[in-house]
Formats: sequence, C-alpha cells, structure tokens
Amino acid sequence: MLQLQIVSFRKGSYLVVEGKENTDHFYIIQKGNVQCMKSSGSGLAPTMYGPGDFVGVVPCMSDHLQIETAIATTDVMAISVRKDQYPELISQNTPVALKIIKTFANRMRVMNEMLTKATLHSVVQDTYEQIFKVGNFYEKNALPDVAVYAYYQYLKTKPQGPNADLAKQKFVTLKPKTHAVYFEPTTEPTRQYPKDTMIFSEAQTGSDMFIIQRGEVSITKIVNGNEVTLAVLKKGDMFGEMALIENKPRSANALAHSDCTLMVINRSNFNQMVATQPQLIAKLTTTLADRLWSMYRQLDNATLTEPLAKMLDMLSLQLEKQRVKIGFSKLSMQTEFTPKDLANMCGLASEYQAKAIYDFEQYDQIRIENGKIFIKDAQELMKAAAFYRKQNK
Repeated sequence: MLQLQIVSFRKGSYLVVEGKENTDHFYIIQKGNVQCMKSSGSGLAPTMYGPGDFVGVVPCMSDHLQIETAIATTDVMAISVRKDQYPELISQNTPVALKIIKTFANRMRVMNEMLTKATLHSVVQDTYEQIFKVGNFYEKNALPDVAVYAYYQYLKTKPQGPNADLAKQKFVTLKPKTHAVYFEPTTEPTRQYPKDTMIFSEAQTGSDMFIIQRGEVSITKIVNGNEVTLAVLKKGDMFGEMALIENKPRSANALAHSDCTLMVINRSNFNQMVATQPQLIAKLTTTLADRLWSMYRQLDNATLTEPLAKMLDMLSLQLEKQRVKIGFSKLSMQTEFTPKDLANMCGLASEYQAKAIYDFEQYDQIRIENGKIFIKDAQELMKAAAFYRKQNK
C-alpha cells in the first residue's frame, strides 16, 4: 500500500539546494508557495510555485544533482514522493503523471529557446519557413538525404510559400540521388532509418514519438546558418514526445546519427499506454527528466565564453549524463564523440571551430583515437570543467 509522507516547511526554509545530492525524492506542494531559482548568470528568472506544483522532480527522476534552489516564501505543506514510489503513485493517479509530463514538455520548449538564444544569440520562430532553412543548411553541408526530406516537408506544409518553387526544384534534383525514407508517416510499429537521414524537421507538424531500439539519433537546431546539437540519444531513449503531448510543431530536428530502428508511438498508442502501462510512463518521465536536467546543465555551458572551456565542460557534461562522479581514482575511458561533435554541441560558429578543436586536442587529459575522443583522466577533466563554471559564476 502506498504511504506518502507529509512534510512542513516554515517560511524562509530551503526545500532543495542547487548542487546538492538529496535527490531520492521530490515534493508535491499542498499548501503555500515556493520560489525556485538558479544561480546567477544562467538567465533563468525565479519561478513561483503553489498547490499542485512539483519541486525537485527533475533531479529526482533523472538521478542527478539538484538544478536549482527552492525556498518557501510562506509556510508550506508538501507531499514527499520517493523515486521508487512513483510507478505506484501514477498507477493510482494517472493525472499526476500527465501533469508532470506536460510540465516537462512545456519547460523543455522554454529551455530550447533559452539555449538557442544563449548559445547563438538568436531565437528561432517555429514557422514553416524554418523548414526550408533547415533543408538549405543540410544541402550546403553535403547531407542530401536530410535536405531532401526537409524540402518535401516544406512543400507539404507550405505549397504556396515564398520558397515553394525553389524547394520543388531542389527536391526534384535531389530525390533520385538520396536514400531518405518515410516522407509520410506509416502505420508500421517500427521504422528503419539509414545513417544521415531525417526523422523529422523542426517546425514540422507531427504526432508520433519514438523509442530507439537500435542505433543513435541526433537532436539538432539550425540558427543563423549554424547547427547546434542538443543531444545524441541512444538505445532505449525516447524523443518526439513534445509534439505528441502538446500538439505543437516540432521544436528541433531528429537525424539518424547511425543506422536506426525506432519504435513508433502515436497519440492513440500513447493514451492507451498512459492508462495501462505505468512502468512505461515512469520510463518516459525519467527520460524527459534526464533531458531537461541536461538542458539546464547545458545552459551553464552556454554562459561560458572561452571556446576551450566550453568544449571541456561539454565533454564533462557527457560524463555526468553517464553518472560518472568526481572521486580520487584515475578513470580512463573511450567516448563516441568527435571534437566536431563537441564543437556543434557548444554551438561554436563554423569560423571559430578549427582553432577551438585544435586547442581542445592539445589538452593534456585527452587524445584522439580513430577520430573519437579518449579521456586519459575523467576525474581531472571534470574537476577542470567545474573550476571553469565556478570561475564564470
């Protein structure tokens, strides 16, 4: 039988503190108000929460450090929910899970915009013209399988658009030479995507989400002629859920980073899943929490100004995602990332990437093996990255 603890906080008390490890539980506010804030320099304004809202759920479900500080601005009464209690909680109260998932999806849209603005000092509007810009970028960067898909989606959604004639010309030219797949959605439960093909484009409408069964998927955005890699997802990861949950255009691109097999979940399947499979909803919550935690952490990276510091910190972030912790023993490890991958993740403009990559490759705790980054001492690298972030704040 599910037994949840009721806790009280006096006005001025701390519910959670940024950077701390007390992440085995989160709070559902029953009474009172709580202000959540991130350390200065992040650009995130303090947020006020009240009855029915959640505090500490992102680090709890993602098993990472606290990402913000929460202070009671009045006397507060809250329900404490441990992570291991969550599946039983949502099996008994589906609306709680749906509210958390929808809150995550909404916050991720806000974070996407903030990350784009902080990284490239610009904001992309989710208009159909953005789909044409995506196609144009990937065509210029010799990825015709990606470009042809974007041009098709632009013509589908904006057949009379200002770039329709040009998009049609480019599509007709590229189509016979490419291996792009699934221009239209299908009823198949799984889909196969070859490497360097597009799964969906930012600003495209869509109502499917995906679970990776094999391979890797890159989540990217195109801003002012530059590509920002938001994440590289692996087997077991979910993506595309925001369009399904919120019924809004896609906020980012999804590309097959390697040959992929994807399970497809449409709105009908999702509603059935919510009602009958709480363990999958718990998995989705954890996935979204992981991604949202990474976005908060990536916002810290975006505030760094020195390219080498940004790339070292971005590499540290990839280790943190794997739950590597700073300790006393030396830890060497091979990664799947190239220096170019890291530069894209940092949103470094193409004209600055060559020097940034050169400086990064001279760093004494890494070497390049078969084009991929090998870390000689993960502990030292993470300490250096933490120092850069602390110095920046």
